[in-house]
Amino acid sequence: MLFKRILFFALFSALLPAQAEQTRKPNFIVINIDDLGYADIGPFGSNNLTPNLDRMAKEGRKLTSHYAAPVCSPSRAALMTGCYPKRALPIPHVLFPAAAVGLHPEERTIAEVLKEAGYATACIGKWHLGDQPEFLPTRQGFDSYFGIPYSNDMGPAADGSKSNPGKSLPTPKNTTNKAAKNKNQASDDTGLKGPAQTPLPLMENDKVVGRVRAEEQFALTRQYTERAVKFIRQNVEKPFFLYLPHTAVHFPLYPSKDFMGKSPNGLIGDWAQEVDWSVGQVLDVLRESKLAENTLVIFTSDNGGALNFGSNNQPLRGTKGQTFEGGIRVCTLAWWPGKIPADSSTAAITSMMDVLPTLTQLGGAKLPADRKIDGLDISSALFGDSAQSPRDHFFYYRGFTLEAVRSGPWKLHLALADGPPGKKKGAPQPQLYNLVDDIGETQNVALRHPDVVKRLQALALTQKDDLGLENLGPGCRPLGRVAQPQPLMNQEGVVRADAVAQQKSFP
Repeated sequence: MLFKRILFFALFSALLPAQAEQTRKPNFIVINIDDLGYADIGPFGSNNLTPNLDRMAKEGRKLTSHYAAPVCSPSRAALMTGCYPKRALPIPHVLFPAAAVGLHPEERTIAEVLKEAGYATACIGKWHLGDQPEFLPTRQGFDSYFGIPYSNDMGPAADGSKSNPGKSLPTPKNTTNKAAKNKNQASDDTGLKGPAQTPLPLMENDKVVGRVRAEEQFALTRQYTERAVKFIRQNVEKPFFLYLPHTAVHFPLYPSKDFMGKSPNGLIGDWAQEVDWSVGQVLDVLRESKLAENTLVIFTSDNGGALNFGSNNQPLRGTKGQTFEGGIRVCTLAWWPGKIPADSSTAAITSMMDVLPTLTQLGGAKLPADRKIDGLDISSALFGDSAQSPRDHFFYYRGFTLEAVRSGPWKLHLALADGPPGKKKGAPQPQLYNLVDDIGETQNVALRHPDVVKRLQALALTQKDDLGLENLGPGCRPLGRVAQPQPLMNQEGVVRADAVAQQKSFP
């Protein structure tokens, strides 16, 4: 009898690790690159060497119709809140240093939703949803934060923030706007512009721990990567959500010196290679820690590439800041060995705002029930038939303006002025493109398909009483706001009194 009991407990104990593995929540990693062009990496057609991303695509799935926003802050708001940017962060463009507004503290981010479900959370990299204490990642559900609070060009020219390495400093421009004219500074509710910008801060949690000059810019990608690897290793035994929004490859272009001159595509190609290295480090530690088969990794970009800084968005038309496909459709990969079909691709319409509800569902968490969420659970597009997606349409907002709408293969630009550049343009005309047959938006077929134009115009009008077509609609939620926003550093680089941290050395 004693022998049978011992045998029973031995067999029962042997089953525990397997059962625990089956019931353990999955881990999530979102790697968000800044201004990466649609064809800046190998899986989407680049001639640049990106072996780790190539392998990621070979082991996972390409999302070829994944939509972000035309610029940084709105895209990140959509990712964090699961909403159209205009609903959660209604601003005309992006946020700047010392902005009086930011993502409202009462917005529910992915980090907050997953943290309530037992997840460890970390944000490592560029935040760009407000730099005042009320708006920082540690106030929005992240256990820890390390990085810069906005773009790497939002600092003084003398620190290397306005020019590429080795280039002469740009000639200062007068950026004073009407709202700030009497104060003699380039600021408004969205923050300090141009010459008024103070030194770029490096932050840990809610404290400034360093000043980012040119030399520090070279080190950012490696620092972020080492922090990310350390976070994964520290959380092997519990579910985690890692948000890794890189500073790369936003202008000014600062690949580390180990990667400079290595690519055929100049500095932006060099930095894309370093990003590829970083992805390799993250995936390798997942494999080494036996976490790969329990971790979903999403690699994406916050908007299309900036053509004027060397990005490649082919075969898409347009550039960062536009609602042509090249400005808003982004190269995206999803990787989860054993779950996502290997070497697969989907053209299903997906978006940044779909990430929150998808991770919420997969992580056994609960969506906020007290507000509208525009995002949808796109698990079917990740794991199932490559043509499946719950999303059948998408609204292209640029700031407050609804500029285009997509339904199935059809995309209607609502009011583009017709005629070639340099010619006198007539009244704005709708332009219709079939994105399956004409991904480059080269052939306006509006006159051939008036029924489709009419249907998409009616679809666009459904937003009139929600988000609004040009102005703020009733569905736009309030911004977070502070009364007297202050820069984290003054012009001399002195840290603000309430942002002082102990001096530390970082990897």
